[in-house]
Order: sequence, then structure tokens, then C-alpha cells
Amino acid sequence: MNRMVNLSKSVFEICRENPEVMEILKGLGFSDIANPGMLQTAGRLMTIPKGAAMKGISMDVIKTAFRDRGYEIEE
Repeated sequence: MNRMVNLSKSVFEICRENPEVMEILKGLGFSDIANPGMLQTAGRLMTIPKGAAMKGISMDVIKTAFRDRGYEIEE
């Protein structure tokens, strides 16, 4: 089974579709994602690439983390 992460979707949508993504993002330094209020507000507007730019996290690092956990990246 191929699991997909669509980088054009909001963080909220991605986490709703696959809750494991929240743990992956937390492990990458997106600690705010653990706050349900933050996920409900900023998470509805924020995409992973936008969040990565704000946090200074390389998209290559993020993509590798998802691929290592069996995800395919859709951009």
C-alpha cells in the first residue's frame, strides 16, 4: 500500500487523512503541530513547504523522512 503526502494540501488536511504525519512532523521540529488549537487554526492555512520555510527546515530532509516511513510525495 502506497501512502501519499500531497504537499499542496494544508497541514490540517494531511494530518486528518493520516494522523501518523503529525508524529513525523513533530520529529522534524514542527513542535507547534502538537497543539490542537494551532492545528485547527494555522494548520488550516499552512502547507508543509510554507512551514518548512518558516522553521528553516530543508524540504529534502522532510521528503527523506516521509520516504523513510513509506510515504510517496505528491507536489
